[in-house]
Amino acid sequence: MRIFNNETIRAIDKATIENENVTASDLVERASEAIANEIISRWRPNKPISIFAGFGNNGADALAVARILIEQGYNPEIFLFNIGGNMLSNECRICRDKLLELGDINFTEIVKNFTLPALSPNHVVIDGLFGSGLNKPICGGFTTVIQYINESGATIVSIDVPSGMLGDWNANPINRNIIHANLTLAIQFPRLAFFLKDNAQLVGEWKVLEIGLSKEAIKNSATNFFLVEKSDIRCAIKKRNAFASKADCGSALIVAGSYGMMGAAVLSANAAIRSGVGKITVQSPQCGYNVMQVSAHEAMFVADKHELILTDIAPRHNYDGIAIGPGIGTHEYTIQALEKFLKNTKQPIILDADALNCIALRPSLLNYIPSNSIITPHAGEFDRIFGEHKTDEARLRTALDRAKRYNIIIVLKGRHTAVVRHDGMIFFNSSGNASLATAGSGDVLTGLMAGFLAQGYVPEIASLIAIYVHGVAGEISSETHGIFGVKAGDIADNVGRALKQILTI
Repeated sequence: MRIFNNETIRAIDKATIENENVTASDLVERASEAIANEIISRWRPNKPISIFAGFGNNGADALAVARILIEQGYNPEIFLFNIGGNMLSNECRICRDKLLELGDINFTEIVKNFTLPALSPNHVVIDGLFGSGLNKPICGGFTTVIQYINESGATIVSIDVPSGMLGDWNANPINRNIIHANLTLAIQFPRLAFFLKDNAQLVGEWKVLEIGLSKEAIKNSATNFFLVEKSDIRCAIKKRNAFASKADCGSALIVAGSYGMMGAAVLSANAAIRSGVGKITVQSPQCGYNVMQVSAHEAMFVADKHELILTDIAPRHNYDGIAIGPGIGTHEYTIQALEKFLKNTKQPIILDADALNCIALRPSLLNYIPSNSIITPHAGEFDRIFGEHKTDEARLRTALDRAKRYNIIIVLKGRHTAVVRHDGMIFFNSSGNASLATAGSGDVLTGLMAGFLAQGYVPEIASLIAIYVHGVAGEISSETHGIFGVKAGDIADNVGRALKQILTI
């Protein structure tokens, strides 16, 4: 799914109106009907509902929703903010007049002073104050209204985006001046802001409502932001030839583990095996030999000359996919081995976990990462390498810059793991749940990426398949063990089932 910015969405709206014989009022009606249907499906007519409408087209949607609810037997109280008496957009004015035609309704148009209504935790508040057209922070009296709504304890439903939030980037937002929605009903498209942890408490649950905007206009509109969905991954995964042998399915090398951290190597290896790779080799210190032989039967093992730590990264064969990092530690010998390897390879590789911590200790290594390689930091690892960031948005902006600067792919792990490419495109993952927040989960992801890279997928595609499969494997694991009971080993074990589920039509 494409994720468009505000300007592009407005252009798609305009193209729909111009090319498909519809009016702006028609689009308001489509949106309001979809919103009203969602509200009706969740709450009965006896539920106290308060609707706050602004003077723009977001307010028009809210007023049209109010009209539909009244026609369906609801009795909402409606507040329209028309400060000064002449601020309403054309669509908002039309919707107000249609609403007033209903006769005896609980409607207040605020022109000057406003007395805050009584709200309780039993109320549903429909927020139509400001939509995605907002281009600057809210100030003045509206902040008082927003803060009062937030503090009321009411269940808040925001139309399109929570009022006060910008649909795209939100640098240094003042959260108390932004609606804290329980449910955000986005019109036609999700917004970039929805995928950042910073905004989770503002957006709440979100749902996209289809209103039939021009498919041609959508197809012809450019964007750098995408949501990765099941259909995308199903199309990307190659069918396996019935006559394929293991030699046809790629060979992966995972450099992982050290004394006390061999579990990371085991998890990565088992995930790679489940990905469908033909052959898997693990390189670890000598202390890992028995662990790997017992815990990853299908993996071959290459022992470092050192008993406890990794001191050399020198692949003995031409591997199709190489991943380095899980559990290797940050000993000086290990950093030197990583530096030597990076300086002598041109093949795109995967760097994760302690490989990234080694780079944080020796930042010059960034300059030697082969082009189109993948690094997979979580927030802490990212900040250790690129400096402290106070928000996910700031982190994502830096990732865009660094991916381009070093010509690499940055997989920024989180609820909606983002694959940030050096061409400026960002792909957010839609699969997974909180069960993935467990030790070793990242090691499983690294093994998956190595497995898909080895099977011949280019790094851009291998990273997308891996994050999505990883998320689905977590979902399947939680069905058996619950959100709290999932171990990383469960995720690795369910990779095959995840692939089967994705490929099942």
